Amino acid sequence: MTVPDFSCRLCGGRRLYYYYALGHRQEYIYYKCPDCQLVNYDLSAGFSQEQYTAEFVDPKDDTARFNADKDQTFDFIRKNLPGIRSMIDIGCGFGRLLYRAQQVGWRVKGMDLSESVARAVSQRLGVEVQAGDFLEIRPFPNERFDLVCLRHVLEHLPDSVGAMERISDLLKTDGYVLLEMPNIEALDKRWKRWLVDLGLHQRRFQPDFEPGHCNEFCRDSIEFLLERTGFQMLHWETYALSPLKNFFYNRVKVGNKARVLAQKNLSV
Repeated sequence: MTVPDFSCRLCGGRRLYYYYALGHRQEYIYYKCPDCQLVNYDLSAGFSQEQYTAEFVDPKDDTARFNADKDQTFDFIRKNLPGIRSMIDIGCGFGRLLYRAQQVGWRVKGMDLSESVARAVSQRLGVEVQAGDFLEIRPFPNERFDLVCLRHVLEHLPDSVGAMERISDLLKTDGYVLLEMPNIEALDKRWKRWLVDLGLHQRRFQPDFEPGHCNEFCRDSIEFLLERTGFQMLHWETYALSPLKNFFYNRVKVGNKARVLAQKNLSV
């Protein structure tokens, strides 16, 4: 197996080892760090976000299936953070979470990598949405928020430590962050990797496929990241859109999607 020529992007460790590969020729390699448990993609092989583009979905459409998972997120926030009054959604996409928060009177702002999406959401909701790369641009520099949301964004950012530091700067002193991301140690993901290693399963990829995830997280690596950047984990769960699966995964935390709630550590 190849030995990576880079350090872990979370803890700086040099003991990375081969974990799995993607692509037609298994050319896109992911390495795991035994020190912090982060799974690091070798970015030198190629990296693209274009596979995640989609047609615009109206954030006010209560019947759109695409909006259902954002509704689930908002219900979680309302249940666990009843005192929230302001929020910024980083990677807000088509703005459903902004819309739901706007409907209950919160002060809301958004940010998205796509200029066209940011413009469309701003026009549809009358909400300020800034376009740009979160690691390069600090949105709304004169404002602080009760809550920062990153739904399936953190795994796309090469510098997760820098992202959390920027999140901290956006928050009020006792503010919260909500993160959602894939759980790399989910039961089904482990099973598929095992089948691939045995030659019993082969994943199919589009001809122009390049990975879009820089870093893959599990509970241990997220907790390491939070502690390093001055946050305290309050809640970890896995979830699914199906009510029955969601009930199970919330309690037996082996699902392939994870939800994390953390607060700025006031003692830091």
